Amino acid sequence: MRLFVAVWPSAEVVRALEALPRPPAPSGSRWTGPEHWHVTLRFLGEVNPEVVGEVEAGVAAVAERLAPVPAVVGPATACFGRSVLMVPVSGLDALAAATVEATAGWGAAPPERRPFVGHLTLARSRRRGPDLRQFAGRPLAASWTASELTLVRSSTLRTGARYEVIRRFALSA
Repeated sequence: MRLFVAVWPSAEVVRALEALPRPPAPSGSRWTGPEHWHVTLRFLGEVNPEVVGEVEAGVAAVAERLAPVPAVVGPATACFGRSVLMVPVSGLDALAAATVEATAGWGAAPPERRPFVGHLTLARSRRRGPDLRQFAGRPLAASWTASELTLVRSSTLRTGARYEVIRRFALSA
């Protein structure tokens, strides 16, 4: 099964994201919706179902030793290249690092070597699709307290990804 560890924004942040203008998406691109708005702390990729319990134990250990943290959204929408429109999220670096360390031994996707860049994806374009940079720069400032980690199963469909939270872990230190 394909897994990742994430935090989800508060309802207030979701409302702020929903209030952003969403002009018709150019052909070959699509806006994401609230069911997709999360900050991935670690993408594991394919995980053998037999070791999911071990992954859960690793994530639980992180949640038990860390306290809730403030997550800050904004100050404006931005792009990764030309094909991903996102809004940056800061404040989750230590949480991401602890999650990567605790789950490094699992998953087909090794932990990324590049620095963590917290973000919520707002739109995607296919490779060599339309340039989404025209939508960047819209002001957005919001925050929430990230109080739990989630282990999420991702299924890739023709219409986009479907996410299912497998388990929630309260940050409780």
